[in-house]
Amino acid sequence: MKPTSTPRSVDGEPTLFPTGVHDIRTRADLFLQDHDLQGAVREATTLKDQARRDALGEAFGNDVDKLRSIASEIKRHTIDHLDHYLDQWISNAQAAGTQVHLAIDAEEANRIVVEIAREKNAKLCVKSKSMVTEETHLVPQLQAAGVETVETDLGEFIIQIDDDAPSHIVMPMIHKDRKSVARAFERELGARYTEEPEELTRIAREHLREKYRQADLGISGGNFLVSESGSVVICTNEGNGRFCTSAPKTHIAVVGIEKVVPGFDDLSLLLHLLARSATGQPLTCYTQILTGPRRDGELDGPTEMHVVLVDAGRTRILADPEFRESLSCIRCGACLNACPVYRKATGHAYGSVYSGPIGAVITPLLQGLDKNPTLPEASSLCGACHEACPVAIDLPRMLVALRGRTRKRRGTLGERFGLTLLRWSFSSVFMYRISTGLQAFFMRCISGESDRLRSAPGPFSGWTRERDLVIPDRRSFRQRWRERGGSTR
Repeated sequence: MKPTSTPRSVDGEPTLFPTGVHDIRTRADLFLQDHDLQGAVREATTLKDQARRDALGEAFGNDVDKLRSIASEIKRHTIDHLDHYLDQWISNAQAAGTQVHLAIDAEEANRIVVEIAREKNAKLCVKSKSMVTEETHLVPQLQAAGVETVETDLGEFIIQIDDDAPSHIVMPMIHKDRKSVARAFERELGARYTEEPEELTRIAREHLREKYRQADLGISGGNFLVSESGSVVICTNEGNGRFCTSAPKTHIAVVGIEKVVPGFDDLSLLLHLLARSATGQPLTCYTQILTGPRRDGELDGPTEMHVVLVDAGRTRILADPEFRESLSCIRCGACLNACPVYRKATGHAYGSVYSGPIGAVITPLLQGLDKNPTLPEASSLCGACHEACPVAIDLPRMLVALRGRTRKRRGTLGERFGLTLLRWSFSSVFMYRISTGLQAFFMRCISGESDRLRSAPGPFSGWTRERDLVIPDRRSFRQRWRERGGSTR
């Protein structure tokens, strides 16, 4: 298998983690031209979104919102008392034999993992799906240290051998079809060309089984950390997570500090909401609860278990009351499936491992708003993400707040003047009538005899690039209403 390099966009440039200022509009323009890609993403996300609704409704009926509220309270309580629950988790994990490491940033997290691999003289690592290791860009660091690292989640495995990047939190290869997978298997694995999903899965399984047998290091993420027991909870649907954490002698879990939950009662509710929100399942096929390494008398499991707790900007979010709520995310991907902007732009446009509405919020918070000033604008503010979120994170509110901060930091004089006029227009009924009348007058002047404005001038051209603007009628609704004898206030 060739070494993993920085994943590439459609233009061939390595831009998963763009340096400098990232503009989603530039990336989105590229993917908007690929109608086949948009169709595949739209179909997959629509099906998963409907599956979420059906699964939650079937299981909980009219109590869905009540359970979402309880889950929200659990996560917010834990985040508000994160120092207490983290300390408790660390104490219980160490008592169970787990070696705990704290990483302030991505570089330190990668260094810790590489040092453990070198200490164990590891040559082959099998890795389960992990968003945090995607965030820290761990795999190239291990490869550079001489540790062959194989992604074992089927989607992540296909993306790795195809030198690509994941485009969805839960469905990383949502942008690929069976033909591209067949070509990758033929090219990289020497397999016979086939487009049958069952055969493609069998090819991957046979290849990965040998890797599991030979591996001396296993790496995973963690969906939850249970404070009362010091446990790591891993949710997968393919069983690869169990191979990665039980066959190799050393297991390293790389987990964000926000993944802590107080106890198993809290975990139970969150597990039921996670699976149904992510894939429409009652529960993931494999839900592991790992508490320390192998004990005397046990037949499998690692002889050493390490957990790297990653900060990487999370305490900075924790310190900001306006955005602390974003740390409640359980990475189910439901907001991506519900978002009309994600369906059109697709995941790679976001330029980060976290895409969709949650990515538009946490990427600027983790990496800096100055580096991602346009991400908060990648939303119609329709509220679908808020309605879909199993822990009721108010993503639209935070997107608006981030837009406000962007304008204060980077807004041009013209933008500030325009927003001041807009605020003035909405300040009273009188001002609103004047402004809408002037707007209609100028639009009619530009459009001439046409009832639509197809090309707006200057800075307003963006409004008409993808749509026509209908010219307001000369008589307003209020005027028509009064003519029909209606009363107005």
